Amino acid sequence: MCYGFHLVTELTPADNKFARNAWLRALARTAEIDRNPLVTLPVLVEEWAARSGEAEALVSPAAVLSYRALAARSHQYARWGLAQGFRTGDVVSLCMANCPEYVAIWLGLTRLGVTVALANTHLIGDALAHCLRIVSPRCVIVDGAHAAAVAAVRERLPVPCWVHGASSLDLLPLEEALAALPGEALDADECALPSLGVTALYIYTSGTTGLPKAAKVSHQRVMQWSHWFAGLLDMQATDRLYNCLPLYHSVGGVVAVGAALVGGGAVEIRPRFSASDFWRDVRESGCTVFQYIGELCRYLVNAPVQPDEAEHQLRIACGNGLRPEVWEPFRTRFKIPRILEYYASTEGNFSLYNCEGQPGAIGRIPTFLAARLPVALLRFDVEAGEPKRNEAGHCEACELDEVGEAVGLIAGDGNSGGPFEGYADAAASAAKVLRNVFAQGDAWYRTGDLMRRDAKGFYYYVDRVGETYRWKGENVSTAEVLAVLATAPGVLEGVVYGVAVPGADGRAGMAALVVDAHFDLDEFRRQASKRLPSYARPVFLRLLTSLEATGTFKPKKQDLIRQGFNPELIKEHLYFDDLRADRYVPIDTTLYARLTSAAIRL
Repeated sequence: MCYGFHLVTELTPADNKFARNAWLRALARTAEIDRNPLVTLPVLVEEWAARSGEAEALVSPAAVLSYRALAARSHQYARWGLAQGFRTGDVVSLCMANCPEYVAIWLGLTRLGVTVALANTHLIGDALAHCLRIVSPRCVIVDGAHAAAVAAVRERLPVPCWVHGASSLDLLPLEEALAALPGEALDADECALPSLGVTALYIYTSGTTGLPKAAKVSHQRVMQWSHWFAGLLDMQATDRLYNCLPLYHSVGGVVAVGAALVGGGAVEIRPRFSASDFWRDVRESGCTVFQYIGELCRYLVNAPVQPDEAEHQLRIACGNGLRPEVWEPFRTRFKIPRILEYYASTEGNFSLYNCEGQPGAIGRIPTFLAARLPVALLRFDVEAGEPKRNEAGHCEACELDEVGEAVGLIAGDGNSGGPFEGYADAAASAAKVLRNVFAQGDAWYRTGDLMRRDAKGFYYYVDRVGETYRWKGENVSTAEVLAVLATAPGVLEGVVYGVAVPGADGRAGMAALVVDAHFDLDEFRRQASKRLPSYARPVFLRLLTSLEATGTFKPKKQDLIRQGFNPELIKEHLYFDDLRADRYVPIDTTLYARLTSAAIRL
């Protein structure tokens, strides 16, 4: 196992001062949340609309919403929800591309106490049907671009489907229903305010096994995330945050949006990331903050030099997954004044923040928060897929620079620990809790991530445990992918796993399959492309005559993962999904050399 990079640099007084001030601002901004249990993000947007209504809130190439317009639009969606009979606890599924209207919809509906499930717009077929079904929505809202995907699974979920925008399909027109509704603020007689404890959103996340899970995100956590990051970033009304991340993710849809809105700033929403347009767009929009995931930074570093690429107004870049080898080239080439890397997950009960700018680190826990939010790294048994236990049945904490699974204490009767809100599925929630870790009766949240901690207290991400790998900024469930691949003609059995590729973040998907004479490579690729989102399709394919299994009939994957896609170690048929050729091509030593030298961009 690769234990990652161990970079040590001396922190400057300026780094330490920024870190101290960032933590103090974050603590100050979040201190008031619980004292006002009926103040949620929709309420704060109303307050900013009253204070500086014509200031821009959400900006895209197609539309601009001021704070007044955003509040009014969200009020229309709230009244539309009331007309449908929605009440606290009801669920509405939202499947739309990035746009200001997306935010207005979930702000308006969550103002009623409705829970909005943010569906991944890449999902199709069985995976999409599963994600809609597990939250039992009262209805689905979809845009014209994704209407066909939703319509294709409607029979499995017989609820009303409303479409925003033009569509030739037989769906209910949402904009017509909104036209006659007033945009004034709702009064108490129309609808009471939801409390912080009400679930505002379901955000889907691939766990360590199985299909996507719907993680609960309460109004309290929406407020906590928004104010915390607003404090860390020192967000002001004059700031503009560039956001090209999916709005169905917690980072792009809540953290980036919320951090700007609670401070009265603006969010520049883009439908997708474009390396060729990025710096021109950032410069012309006057953005001061950029929300990233590590893969985007790698794409920018690998892109050809552009004129004026460092002539921007960015004062800070914030995000996660920025690998050590990309950190310095990204910072120096584009003259980024400061990078704020952090570690978090949608359903997780703790986060780590690298306010000091330590290259390669995902964060640390200041001494003044260590007792309040206990985090531990547990010695891990890779073969068993579980933390190791001693003779007393308890887990053991890792030594410095020893790799282990990160866990966070779940808040109980005492004041220590963070809340774990869980998933829509109670069984899935229970599977993420590790009990009797250091003492009988304690409970800790399992991240499923392997990390190490150095002598300065900085944490470094190492790898993902279990059956999930990360590729193109998305978590990919091997069980979900294999379930699709197994239905292709000629596939008898197989395993799916992630393999490291030099020059690329995360793990590229690889499938090792046992096939018979009915297997057709081109037809297999067509079916995979039709039924799986692009990031989940196997980049590499290995055809086996048999699959070695353990005594409990589990496939032995470690040797397969170790061999990767190296033709010198593999004698069976081995293929690479060449997107330019639009087919799987055999991997020989020449192609392998190009792939491992990063000469081919995956």
